[in-house]
Amino acid sequence: MRTAKLLTYCLLALALGAAPAAAAPSPRPDWVWPLAPRPAVVRVFDPPDKPWLSGHRGVDLQAADDGVPVTAPADGTVSFVGVVVDRPVIVIDHGGGLRSSFEPVNSELEVGTAVTKGQAIGAVEAGHCLASACVHWGLRRGEDYVNPLAFVTGLRPSVLLPMGSPGGMPRLLRKSP
Repeated sequence: MRTAKLLTYCLLALALGAAPAAAAPSPRPDWVWPLAPRPAVVRVFDPPDKPWLSGHRGVDLQAADDGVPVTAPADGTVSFVGVVVDRPVIVIDHGGGLRSSFEPVNSELEVGTAVTKGQAIGAVEAGHCLASACVHWGLRRGEDYVNPLAFVTGLRPSVLLPMGSPGGMPRLLRKSP
């Protein structure tokens, strides 16, 4: 009996340890930047370690000026337009559990409106970044925040290679005495 319990715990531990991690976002050729021309990133994605901790759950993109158009990065349906903590926000449901949010963005669109990639969804309103006009772009997959830049750039995880390995840094040469 004791061996059966131990075996069950071991199998459970193996199964949990081998569970696939959440799929990382990948660049999508069908997504575009929500500002044109391609904006500078003012503040990067910095999610918290725990959902209740502080962090930056999106990216801040520099806009040329207040009032510039914000466009849909991909096809979708407007799922929210309103004010959240004194800022105008618009959310687009892209399907497959992906939802983009933009703030502060003033929009005349209504919930349920279908939008296409590149279509204007609103205009940047002043107030998010102190030094310049910017828009905050958040992206969620289900309940998890993901880096929206991964959908418009070739972001890949960094891989460190051992010294002297093919593709790694060359070995340091020692000077002989």
